[in-house]
Amino acid sequence: MRIDLASAPGSEERPNEDWVSAAIPASGGGVLVALDGVTPPKGEDGCVHGVPWFATRLGGRLTELSGSRRDMTLDRILAEAVHATAEAHRDTCDLSHVRTPQATVVMVRWDEAHVEHLVLSDSVLLLQAPGGEVTAVLDDRLDRLPREVLRSVAATDALRNAEGGFFTAAADPAVAARAVTGRTPRGQVRAVAALTDGASRWTDTFGEGDWTECLAVLRKEGAQGLIGRVRALECDPARPPARYKRHDDASAVYAEL
Repeated sequence: MRIDLASAPGSEERPNEDWVSAAIPASGGGVLVALDGVTPPKGEDGCVHGVPWFATRLGGRLTELSGSRRDMTLDRILAEAVHATAEAHRDTCDLSHVRTPQATVVMVRWDEAHVEHLVLSDSVLLLQAPGGEVTAVLDDRLDRLPREVLRSVAATDALRNAEGGFFTAAADPAVAARAVTGRTPRGQVRAVAALTDGASRWTDTFGEGDWTECLAVLRKEGAQGLIGRVRALECDPARPPARYKRHDDASAVYAEL
């Protein structure tokens, strides 16, 4: 088994709001978790802690439960982790605020029999079959919304964790039911990768290659190699800036099973 991961902030002036982990439990198999903390617009968000604190708390709980509770499905684990994280700051923060700290989620767990996955919001999961075919598992609800709507803070707030909008892990455990989940026989998966949208730009924003070619970069150059390629593209003056930010926090986790 080979596991490789890397994460880089979008700016040296701001903390990295991504969170990635990989674990090989004593019971066998493995776990990958990738979170992309949602940067709130300027203004109040009701929380005294901030997005990095939230992502670290949530990510740590997801990793621990995924490795120790094989009896729980990934959506149940997400619900429990969201609940536990909310309880950790319920007494100090306004968790009803629409911009309360939140994050996208990718989780993968495997054992000798199956590979389970969960995706919530716009991070990307890649599954590679033994023959080399790559399937991208996406939650595309955010991409379905018009760009002009998302340029409005008020309109985006109205769509955040709401019917007809998009969903992220925040303070409500019920969001786990909105995640894209699946289970694949272990023999049908050779490798997996989780990418936050700062790393998936190589394919979905800059179009440097398809998902199969993206996974090939990860296999050959590692997670840091893919992130380095994205940074080079972002710095190319001939290219227009990526949506929202020229540089975003970028994280990737790659595992050969």
